[in-house]
Amino acid sequence: MSSRERAPIRDRAIATLHGLAIGDALGMPTQMMSRAEIAERFGAITGFEPADPDHPIAAGLTAGTVTDDTEQALLVATLLVEGRGTIDQLSFADALIAWEEGMRERGSLDLLGPSTKRAVEAVLAGESVAESGRFGVTNGAAMRVAPVGIVSRTTDLEAFIDLVVEVSSVTHNTSVALAGAAAVAAAVSVGVDGGTLDAAIDRAIEASAVAVRRGYWVAAADVSSRIRWAIELADPADPEASLDAIYRLIGTSLATQESVPAAFGILATFPNEPWRAVLAAASLGGDSDTVAAMVGTIAGATTGIGAFPAGAIATVTAVNSIDFETIADSLLALR
Repeated sequence: MSSRERAPIRDRAIATLHGLAIGDALGMPTQMMSRAEIAERFGAITGFEPADPDHPIAAGLTAGTVTDDTEQALLVATLLVEGRGTIDQLSFADALIAWEEGMRERGSLDLLGPSTKRAVEAVLAGESVAESGRFGVTNGAAMRVAPVGIVSRTTDLEAFIDLVVEVSSVTHNTSVALAGAAAVAAAVSVGVDGGTLDAAIDRAIEASAVAVRRGYWVAAADVSSRIRWAIELADPADPEASLDAIYRLIGTSLATQESVPAAFGILATFPNEPWRAVLAAASLGGDSDTVAAMVGTIAGATTGIGAFPAGAIATVTAVNSIDFETIADSLLALR
């Protein structure tokens, strides 16, 4: 039986969004903590946990709650559906502003990230969308790009990257950010089409190497090369040593050239255990909600809905009141 028969396209598209939300929610209470702090507070993440009352970003969030990673990805999905596969960048900027205002009204501390915030403020001040994202180097584009992988195939890689740029450049129009976003989107796209994790990683590396030529050049380590390095550090026979190396050498910060390769390294450490992969990502420290969200979305795309326990799927669906199936179907209608 082929991988496509085991997990049809619709199954994988739905699992892509479920995986995004599951990883995000698992990493929500550990974001911005060190690996040592997480070990002391939680031991290891084995399921959904509430955020501590004094958490600087997630304070007050209950177990299973998603963060800006999922919410902004779903915002991208909505705009792609409304635009029949394209996104108007001014509309996207307006939508991000409205999203943050809504978060403030809810009393949330989880607002726009530094690159996105700076870009949106620039647009509000009258700067063109062609220029607003020229300083965006963080992982904000990569964290929300998964819907592109559901909407579009990588058969024409340049056209695929055109869409990645279209949904990213208003806030993250730099070589490093676009390279990271292209890697995640390409991995999702290959997975949704029935590809294996190895095939998804290969295409991600290729897409990243092409996308780095787009946007404003910035001095940053090459994402494609660092994904290869993270894969080399991954040893499924010794996951603890692998995770330690990824944490120390690759890094798990907001920087695209750290968090995106780290996600691929974690996936390669647990190639046949997607649930363990998202738990490990949530336990690793740094920008753990984003790293785990990227791990979850690629694991879902390359494995299907069986990647995650039914209870985890039910929790993120119920806690966040998200209809993942309808969103996936709307995106697939454009594929």
